[in-house]
Order: sequence, then structure tokens, then C-alpha cells
Amino acid sequence: MSHPHSDAVKAFLLDLQDRICAALEQSDGKARFVEDAWQREAGGGGRSRVLTEGAVFEQAGVNFSHVHGEALPASASAHRPELAGRRFEAMGVSLVIHPTNPHIPTSHANVRFFIAEKDGEAPVWWFGGGFDLTPYYPVAEDAVHWHTVARDLCAPFGAEVYPQYKKWCDEYFFLKHRGEARGIGGLFFDDLNAWGFERSFAFMQAVGDGYLDAYLPIVAKRRDTAWGQRERQFQLYRRGRYVEFNLVWDRGTLFGLQSGGRTESILMSMPPLARWEYGYQPEAGSPEDKLYTDFLPARDWL
Repeated sequence: MSHPHSDAVKAFLLDLQDRICAALEQSDGKARFVEDAWQREAGGGGRSRVLTEGAVFEQAGVNFSHVHGEALPASASAHRPELAGRRFEAMGVSLVIHPTNPHIPTSHANVRFFIAEKDGEAPVWWFGGGFDLTPYYPVAEDAVHWHTVARDLCAPFGAEVYPQYKKWCDEYFFLKHRGEARGIGGLFFDDLNAWGFERSFAFMQAVGDGYLDAYLPIVAKRRDTAWGQRERQFQLYRRGRYVEFNLVWDRGTLFGLQSGGRTESILMSMPPLARWEYGYQPEAGSPEDKLYTDFLPARDWL
């Protein structure tokens, strides 16, 4: 297994954050990202960038973080007992985009690298990440496009990669307490090291680079679709599911909070506005109902 090079990973991640922010600013055409550089008392820091009240994006957050320490939080070593007693580094780019227009889906992506070391022993390391789409008024051609980009970026790494990581995404971004998916999925992978460092790193790069190819064409197609109060209220209701998933099930949120990460940056994924409604049921056959019947159940889009 080739030796991991965390400096190369960090250089890629910083550049990826720059490129994604520039592309989103160009797509929005009005608002700019504001950067908030921060330091972590226990080691490391990051750059949080947030765009608000844009022409297209109500809120967009693109974070880079690089944290390190002498010991892992309980949530990590419980999942991987072999990590106990090792110093660690964790770095990544994570983003969540909440558009204003309910016809543009919310999107999420992250790519990350983790390494834990102990003198006299081989390092334990892996890559993780993925991207997923959360539409409110979905269009089948957008779902096909999103998954086509995902499949094509996986293809050089093996025919089995897209089906495996697509299934993992469907299973991971699932609200067990609701019995429903968060959105229409995409890719999710974790603990990737079996290919060796160079190939695993190349795959992580492909996922990071593929996000804009998957998302921006959908934004361009839906940004001018007319909407009103009904659509806005449904969007805010469904954003509540986003909040529920991130606070109840998301491993990254838990790791960040337990490892003494920066709370503002960790919770940047929250939408600026959301709502809950007791016992809501969409009208049968309505556009809102179609999200539940035709899009949220896991399916093969290609």
C-alpha cells in the first residue's frame, strides 16, 4: 500500500474550495462568499466560506477544515477501536447549497481524508466523501443527469464502483425515524484505502471535481422556473427533513462536535429557514405528492 501524502491532499482540497466558490459566485451573479478563517484550540483550523441572500442561492456554505490532535473523540474510536491511542489528522471540504427557488434542489458534497499514526506502527488512513441531491419539485431529467455524472466519474475505477457507492448513498441518507430518503442520492463512500493511496486519492479527486458538473447544469435549467407561496412553504417543510438528518443521523456532524470542532462551521449545513407541520400529508397526485411517490423511493436512474 503506497504511503499517504497528506500535504498533497491538503493542497487539492484548498484548491477545490477555491474553484467551487468561484463557480458558485459566477452562477449566482450577485452575492459573494465571505471567508471566516478559524483556529482550533486543540490543533488545526479551517476556512469557512458562506454566501447569503444571492440572486439564486439563499445560503451556500463551502468549508475547508484541517484538524489534528493527540487522541480521537469517543465517536471515532468506538467505530474503529484500532484507532485508540493514536494521534490523528482529519481534513476535508464540505458544502451545502440552499437555493431560494424551490425548483432548484438543495445539494451537498464532501470529500475528506483521515490518517491516524502511532510510533513504530503503520499509519491507518482512508478517504471518504460523495455528493447527494435533495429536490423539492424534482424533474426526471435532472435526476438522470446527476446520476450520469456520478456513474461516469466512477467508471475508470471499475464497473462495480458506481452501483456500490450509489447504494451506500441511498442507505446512508435515509431518515430511519421517518422511513424515507432525504433526496435522490448520488454517491457515498467511506473507509477507502484498499486501492492504495494514489488510486484512492485519485477517486476522491474525481468525486470533488465531479460535483460542479453534476449540479450547475441543473441550477441553470431551473433558476427561472416560476414559483409562489405554495412552493415556498413546501420547500421550507422539506428543509426540515434536512435538519433532522444532519442533527440525528449524520456521522460527520457528530464527529465534528465531539472532536471540539467549530460549531458555526459544523452547523453551516443548516438551512437559513425551515418549518415543521404536524401530520402533513400531500394531496394525492399533486406535484408535492410526486416527490414522495416517484423520487424518494430508491431506484436505478440510469
